[in-house]
Amino acid sequence: MRTRFESELDLAGATSAWQHELNNFTPVLHLRKTNQPLKTLVMVSKESHCLRDLMYLSELNELNIEIPIVVSNHESLKELVESHGLKFIHLSVDDKTTTEAKLTELISKYEIDLVVLARYMQVLSAEFCEKFAGQLINIHHSFLPGFKGAKPYHQAHQRGVKIIGATAHFVTADLDEGPIIEQDVAHITHAATAEEMVALGRDIERRVLSKAVKLYAEDKIFLVANRTVVFN
Repeated sequence: MRTRFESELDLAGATSAWQHELNNFTPVLHLRKTNQPLKTLVMVSKESHCLRDLMYLSELNELNIEIPIVVSNHESLKELVESHGLKFIHLSVDDKTTTEAKLTELISKYEIDLVVLARYMQVLSAEFCEKFAGQLINIHHSFLPGFKGAKPYHQAHQRGVKIIGATAHFVTADLDEGPIIEQDVAHITHAATAEEMVALGRDIERRVLSKAVKLYAEDKIFLVANRTVVFN
């Protein structure tokens, strides 16, 4: 159950009151202020479209998030990130164990609530995924499992697909198999070039990811086994 309410009590007082009244039911209770943005760490590689959208919507206060840092395995987007007044951190992936240890330190240091993989093209370890289960959101083109690997839009073009799309999902130890949060598609014809499909795909990816982040930041996503219940 998700309930939004107003109270003259502060957060600690409201939490205490709820726990006292519901004590006999032993609930799993999570309360937070709706006007308090979630601290969000964004991870990227070289593509910027999803990152740009998240930064833009955050600046417009259309996403209830705060982005203290952006982490990347490349230096490509450093100038873009810093132009928005955000801290950019480059983490090499030569040693995944060391990289994920540093990432864990950053999550703790900046009190991160949510990690968003905005086209971060590296696989996270099972241990890391399990440690932050329910706090990692990824965006993926919807060509799974038929178009894995490099240049999925070009593979789709060669096969003459008529629909392209994107999927935002929670990250789990099973690669690209996590609970789905949001999806969208677009119809195309045989006349579409691979480059046009790439452009359309980027647009879908950024919209789907931003919608998933918005839903998460508004506490509208519930994990139920391997599925999600989403309050739209």
